[in-house]
Amino acid sequence: MIELVVGEKGTGKTKILIAKANDEIKETGGNIVYLDINNKHIYELSHTIRLLNVQEYNIHSSDMFLGFLYGIASQDYDIDKMFLDNFMSIACIDNISEAEEIINEISRISEKFDINFIISISELPESLQKLVTSSL
Repeated sequence: MIELVVGEKGTGKTKILIAKANDEIKETGGNIVYLDINNKHIYELSHTIRLLNVQEYNIHSSDMFLGFLYGIASQDYDIDKMFLDNFMSIACIDNISEAEEIINEISRISEKFDINFIISISELPESLQKLVTSSL
């Protein structure tokens, strides 16, 4: 399943993701992975949530990012949720139509590995509005 948290820059999307991740880790029997563009929020997340700074993995394209997600999923069969903060940046996406393609591929990863993805994004094509769980 894909959940989208949508809002302009500075509206609190990251705070919502962090709060949701911290709440979910208390209830899940699996693991939670939080992907971001830096380690800035490491002390705000529960110590049991795995924070990955995507910049440390030398990812330069959306295809590399998708491969990265497949790699994470294949290494840990206990992942219940993945939080993708600053989605356009971490996924190396330049335009909203490419974002739609990548989110559709993430949906396939979600189904294949039974991982829920919670994604923060600033703008969204109309076709993905049904996935929005929080709009700021």
